[in-house]
Amino acid sequence: MFISGYAVVAGAAERLVLGYDSFGNICGRKNTPVEGANLSGLDMTNKKYVFFLNSCGLEVQSLEISSLSLCVSSCPQEQLNSLEDLQSFARNNGSFLCVYSLNVSNYTLNPKAAQLCPTLPVPPSKSFPLFNRCVPQNPECYSKYASVLIRMVNEMDVFHRILSGILAGRDTVIGLSVLALAFSLILVLAFRFIQTLLIHTLIALVVFGLLFVSGVLWWLHYDYRNDPSTELETEKENVKFLLGYAIFSTTVTVVLLSLIFVLRKRLRFAVQLFRIVGKIIGRIPFLLFQPLWTFLILIVFWVFWVAVLLSLGTAGTAQSTSGGQVEYRALSGICYMAWYHFVGLIWTSEFILACQQMVIAGAVVTCYFNRNKNNPPPHPVLSAISVLFCYHLGTAAKGSFLITILRIPRIVLLYLYNILNQKKNAKCLFSCCFCWVCCQESCLRCFNQHAYTTTAINGTNFCTSAKDAVCILARNSAKLASISCFGDFLLFLGKVFVVCFTVFGGLMAFNYHRELQAWVVPLLLVGFFAYLMSHSFLSVFEVTADAMFLCFAIDMETNDGTAEKPYFVDQELLTFVSQSNKLTEGQNHRSTRPFQDNEDGTELQPMV
Repeated sequence: MFISGYAVVAGAAERLVLGYDSFGNICGRKNTPVEGANLSGLDMTNKKYVFFLNSCGLEVQSLEISSLSLCVSSCPQEQLNSLEDLQSFARNNGSFLCVYSLNVSNYTLNPKAAQLCPTLPVPPSKSFPLFNRCVPQNPECYSKYASVLIRMVNEMDVFHRILSGILAGRDTVIGLSVLALAFSLILVLAFRFIQTLLIHTLIALVVFGLLFVSGVLWWLHYDYRNDPSTELETEKENVKFLLGYAIFSTTVTVVLLSLIFVLRKRLRFAVQLFRIVGKIIGRIPFLLFQPLWTFLILIVFWVFWVAVLLSLGTAGTAQSTSGGQVEYRALSGICYMAWYHFVGLIWTSEFILACQQMVIAGAVVTCYFNRNKNNPPPHPVLSAISVLFCYHLGTAAKGSFLITILRIPRIVLLYLYNILNQKKNAKCLFSCCFCWVCCQESCLRCFNQHAYTTTAINGTNFCTSAKDAVCILARNSAKLASISCFGDFLLFLGKVFVVCFTVFGGLMAFNYHRELQAWVVPLLLVGFFAYLMSHSFLSVFEVTADAMFLCFAIDMETNDGTAEKPYFVDQELLTFVSQSNKLTEGQNHRSTRPFQDNEDGTELQPMV
């Protein structure tokens, strides 16, 4: 919260989004005056474009363009050759191209008009989408203007180049996030209502998507690398990151295709599994609305996070200089705050998802340990939410913090890969380490879900629940893994489907806007947001299935099926577990009770 408050107070994100003039006025909004600058504090609501008085002779010094700049309401579409033309343009279009202190009626009368007005002739210009600047269209002026901007962008540090890319592609990022939301909603409805057709269609789409995205990434890397017009540092970074994306995508494609081939015989059990999970969700229909609330909370948080990031990028002090102009001096230590802010993005996003998982697990536990299956308990979702907020927010915070700890090495490995990308041995080491970290994160996610379910059953804290979950999983690991692995794998394929097609849309959209855009980072954010959205929606089925199987394991350990201690499980789930275990172990006769008894045989009741 300290970082957020400091960024909002010290930063001015509008300077990056809207642009500003030489007098400290942000174009497109009302401004507050800066001490010592007489032309600051003006109302620029109708003046949204930045215009340089000497657009054909720009020079850059210390990331600042030497030419005087103004906020104007429109860029001149035709060449202006004299002060009379400037005066006529101002009167006809309401766009004043001379310094604000010079009245339009004095354009041709004031002896200092040559210093206060643009260098003549003024070339025709057009507004550029990056920072709303008027870019000259005259070939000679355009080449000089572009070279100065190239030099300025190349001298920026990585942090500000990333901000530039995010701002330039902000509309595309929002559109792709909506696309990921649509894909996630379609998959949730498909998993709920058309399980049989979905399985084969999903696998075919995922295989196609993986191969297609990998091919597009390799093609784009080849195209960028052999493009003779690649001059910007951001474009060179695009080439490096595209190579990393292509290698990672190809590796994931090979691994997933191998797993699909190995698990192909379990598809009919996957259909039956989702039918059972759908039956449980049918008893608690409000579970399907949980991702919507989670998504809305995530959207609010992401908007807040981006606003703080932009404020951090513009945090600085305004100082007046000779001539009444204003300069912004960046504050030291901002980059370190930005890295802390990135960690906060991961932790808070994972915490929100952990809360959703605990609510789903609590509702499933309450319904599973209910003797009368035809009369489910009232309001299980609301009950789970109240228990979460009253007792177990710390459990969600600890579980999400563990995920964050494993996410940080990913970022470090990507950074090391960027440094060591010329060494083949370093690439191999990076790939192995990255895969290991990803595997550890997946295992930890599964472990956290079981810990959340144990918390919902026993009401214990995270550490105690984690220990109990480890004991249960250790006693029944082979059976539980064989039952749920293919279901989890298909849900993971659903997430891959959403990420693949969202990233593909991003590749196509960003590829058409190469100029001055570090779009690899916005694309990475799009992929991250798409994964979080798909995980948020599909986790309803994932957490329901995992919670159901953990409850089943505990049910088998604490009850014996007699009249005194009957099972809570219904016959359909018991039959499914028995059949799947027969397939796994290759046995034709097997006891209907696949789990061992607990020594004390105490019946475990759900937490309400």
